[in-house]
Amino acid sequence: MTMKMLKLILLCLLTFGFYSCTQKGNADSKEKNEDDGIVIIAVNTPSGIGYFTDVEGKPLFQNQFEEVASFSDGLARVRQNGKWGYINIKGESVIPCMYEGAWPFSDGLAVVRQTRKRGYINIKGEPVVPCVYDGAWPFSDGLAVVWQNGKCGYINTEGQSVIPCMYDAAGNFSEGMAWVEQGGKCGYINTEGQSVIPCMYDAAGNFSEGMAWVEQGGKLGYINIKGEPVVSCIYEGVGSFSDGLAGVRQNGKCGYINTKGETAIPFIYDYVGTFSDGLAVVGQNGKYGYLNTKGESVVPCIYDDASVFIDGLARVVQDGKYGYINTEGKEAIPCMYEDACNFSDGLAWVRQNNTIQIIDRNGKIIIPECTRSASWSKVKR
Repeated sequence: MTMKMLKLILLCLLTFGFYSCTQKGNADSKEKNEDDGIVIIAVNTPSGIGYFTDVEGKPLFQNQFEEVASFSDGLARVRQNGKWGYINIKGESVIPCMYEGAWPFSDGLAVVRQTRKRGYINIKGEPVVPCVYDGAWPFSDGLAVVWQNGKCGYINTEGQSVIPCMYDAAGNFSEGMAWVEQGGKCGYINTEGQSVIPCMYDAAGNFSEGMAWVEQGGKLGYINIKGEPVVSCIYEGVGSFSDGLAGVRQNGKCGYINTKGETAIPFIYDYVGTFSDGLAVVGQNGKYGYLNTKGESVVPCIYDDASVFIDGLARVVQDGKYGYINTEGKEAIPCMYEDACNFSDGLAWVRQNNTIQIIDRNGKIIIPECTRSASWSKVKR
């Protein structure tokens, strides 16, 4: 990815970063499964021991490792003797610890690294794509971005090159389209590698709700999936559409527009985030609160910081302390922590007295001591 793309993405994250405190590193890969299942916690301790527990904090397996990560596709990454492998939900080693690096499974495949090159294995541990790439991303819409000799392309789940490594930068597919960069300009291709929208933009983002942001002449706007300009490039900052609305910045103030480019919520905020659970974070005069899709204030701007709602709870900061509120704006867990993370699957990590702990939605301590790399996921029984 070029420095120009990194700079713009960073700008958008800072402007519309949503202040989401996700679990660091491994936790970004947590799997959410709506089927009946159990939550398994991957605990990494400050002393360098990794193990797995249930939601009561009871160890599940006798195995201990140097580092562990959450389950995805029924397998969890573990590190032993400096190498990574995978275990199943019974704690049995199914893929030996033999890789320099390993990532979560997606579409039945996982990225692994050997001799500083990346490839893919299946859930049986069989090499599907040899470790020949300089970089590789998880699969999306059946395709994955890979890097070779400084260029990007796409492979399918069988390891076949579907779209040659010919781009300077490329993004994951979303809604059947992916942005690509060539010759300093960005456009879009479909899953067959056909150019659908020419490389004519200075930068471009993923499609969401049929819309994608693009940049021209230092300003940002939106196009639809046909490449038609829907919202002119007149904004200083933009976010992705959610619940039919997108946060944008103009003349130093933020508001929301609809998919027609019409102002839906006035430009009166210093910061606006994406909608989740029907609410979005907004900032005014250095304080943060929440509004609904009608623009009505649900939680006044009284917090020093705030994050998106996940599982009906949102992390907020008041007087330098972290806590949680519900969608009605009522305090669910007092602002008493030095640091905290968003809830997922009923759990969150918090820091109190310089110790990282895992708590449940009632504030009950499940794991009394761990590191920020602790993570969890719901797995089928």
